[in-house]
Amino acid sequence: MDHRTRAQDVLRCHLCETLGPPMYCGICHIHLCKACVGEHLLDESKEHTVVPFKKRGLNPKCSKHSTQLCDIHCEQCDIHCEQCNIPICLECVSSGEHLGHKQVGILKILQTKREALKKDLQELENSIYPKYQEIASNIPVQKADLNKSFKKLTTALDKHGEDLQREIDIAIKKLKSDMDEMESKHLVVLDKQENEIKHTISEITQDIAYLKNILNSNDVSLVSAYRSRNAEFKRLPPKLTVSFPRFTPQKINKEQIYQQIGSLSALSFKTEEHGYEMDSPSAESSPPDKTPIDVPRMIITEINTEYGESNILRSVSCLSDDELWTCGKDNMMRLYNLHSKLVKSIQTKSGKIPRDIAVTKSGELVYNDAYDRTVKIVKNTKIQTVIRLRGWGPFNVCSTSSGDLLVVMITDDMKQTKVVRYSASTVKQTIQYDDKGQPLYSSEVYPKYISENRNLDICVADNRAGAVVVVNQAGKLRFTYTGHPSSTKEPFGPAGITTDGKGRILTADFNNHRIHILDQDGQFLQYIYNCHLQSPSGLCVDTRDNLFVAEYFTGC
Repeated sequence: MDHRTRAQDVLRCHLCETLGPPMYCGICHIHLCKACVGEHLLDESKEHTVVPFKKRGLNPKCSKHSTQLCDIHCEQCDIHCEQCNIPICLECVSSGEHLGHKQVGILKILQTKREALKKDLQELENSIYPKYQEIASNIPVQKADLNKSFKKLTTALDKHGEDLQREIDIAIKKLKSDMDEMESKHLVVLDKQENEIKHTISEITQDIAYLKNILNSNDVSLVSAYRSRNAEFKRLPPKLTVSFPRFTPQKINKEQIYQQIGSLSALSFKTEEHGYEMDSPSAESSPPDKTPIDVPRMIITEINTEYGESNILRSVSCLSDDELWTCGKDNMMRLYNLHSKLVKSIQTKSGKIPRDIAVTKSGELVYNDAYDRTVKIVKNTKIQTVIRLRGWGPFNVCSTSSGDLLVVMITDDMKQTKVVRYSASTVKQTIQYDDKGQPLYSSEVYPKYISENRNLDICVADNRAGAVVVVNQAGKLRFTYTGHPSSTKEPFGPAGITTDGKGRILTADFNNHRIHILDQDGQFLQYIYNCHLQSPSGLCVDTRDNLFVAEYFTGC
């Protein structure tokens, strides 16, 4: 038997003492049988609220009219004011305080709330809780995948290490083989000289014996027949001097070794706000929102320069963590420190505008002079011509980790564009077409800033094409980035380009006043655009991954 029924067995009607009275007066706090309800309501000395016994205590007390000395005489609320969203009593209604408000019976509100509670419970039990369980159960799978992925990476690294070690062993073996060959050749020469000397010694020995024999003899004919060979023997054999080979080990460049080995892409954790979705029985799930998250960037310092609207600022290149070179539309290249102090200025040799600037590994300034079709380098304030072109004009330039120069150049008729790698003045590589024979770059005279990434990829921001074109070290096209499909007012207009210590690619969107950040495989990561950027142009990154942005018109 239900415990609530057992409890009712001891109850009696307050008026007739009938067992198990089903009714209850919430005002008088007494139990009533159905027969006595009418009699009880005839007592008009007070209000009565008679409800089924199971629903006793449902009516809340009025918060404004419950100040009497005992609970028996406190007003209880039978009505709910929807506008005020509170239970009210009859005295509240008569006061006019809720005049014009929609009023609903408290039991009806209770029923509605109960339905809402049931719906919440059902949703929690049947949908939300199972979804969380599903998400939780996916974590061990992700852990297992993580372990597998890193094991694969370890295996790949081990194999690559073995391949590199094999190449090193082959190189060492070849050097040893060359040494053995040199030793054999040296030994042959020494053996030949030794045999010749031994033969001469034998002849000298015979001559000595012959002379002694003549001197001990009185034979006139022997004395007369003797011919001296001393003059011949006095011509000593040439002294053989051999320069032994020397092994000159190259200084081990750890950075080049790391580059030769390769690099790991940066570990990233991406939190998608709508990555998980609740199943909807009425509609198909919509794809998660992939709008990029814009992370604020703090401006560490603002460098005020001589550039501005009359002399726009085009390019910047870091000399150190404290100084950077700049150039604009006059014939001067200026070095500023972080405190906006002009440290040094150099005028171009031709007196014309430099097209672009770069800084080499050794800290020397390089610039393109389109006027005389040259690339020049500044060494100890002396300007030297490194590259001289014919039929082509140098456009943008960068210095690589190996010390080479990458030069973007365009034909005089503006029909072809290519990237050429130089070691000093020697052409080492030309990059112009993709695997299908199509030009990689546009040929119009618009900026094509260039940068080498940490993985040795070559990145070109082709402004006219509205694209960042990335090829690998061998010149093979890896990907082309044409902007993120988020809403921007103007078409993607890439200007300056640079890379950071993690291999991320940063390019200035001149048209939309922002910086795009990509990973080394061309996947969009985020924007920088909430630092009041205005027409960003040249970019550079120092060794601490601080980004410097040249604002085209403001000169900052």
